[in-house]
Amino acid sequence: MSTHHVKRLVVLRHSKAAWPEGVPDVDRPLAERGHADAPEAGKWLLTHRVVPDFILCSVALRTRQTCTWVCGELGDLAPTPKLETGLYAASAGRILAVINHVPDTVRTLLVIAHMPGVQDLVLRLASRDSDQDAYLDAANHFPTTGLAVLEVDKPWAELDGQDASLTHFAVPRAESRKHGQKHR
Repeated sequence: MSTHHVKRLVVLRHSKAAWPEGVPDVDRPLAERGHADAPEAGKWLLTHRVVPDFILCSVALRTRQTCTWVCGELGDLAPTPKLETGLYAASAGRILAVINHVPDTVRTLLVIAHMPGVQDLVLRLASRDSDQDAYLDAANHFPTTGLAVLEVDKPWAELDGQDASLTHFAVPRAESRKHGQKHR
């Protein structure tokens, strides 16, 4: 891939959510661990120089709270997130349809959504030249606060399948940052 035209897609699964009784799924908040882990995703993005210039976030409370923590770590570098109804409980195909409408002026896109859509999307987009360790990690277990970074060298509107290179998979955690950063 030519580095001149390469864009990056960061796919982030929301942090650990609570299951309060009587609360609709869309309104489930982050659990205590989620509040601790979510900022770590923002720190990981800064450390690895993968700072988004556009963020699409599911409307669910847990994704919005994750986004708030990530943006808190990004500080002045954080773009204003766009809440996207189409990302809530979305399949890989639905998430991709949302991404396909992103303007090509966006160089680094962060999408914050839910399982199984996030994992299915990453595996659908990953090309054969992807980092094999990152691919296996994403395929085997995509836990809360798991994030994947893919490089794209075509317009967002043309992104479809096996046409992005998966370069990183990480699971930033508050209690053990080193564990989640084994891929550069």
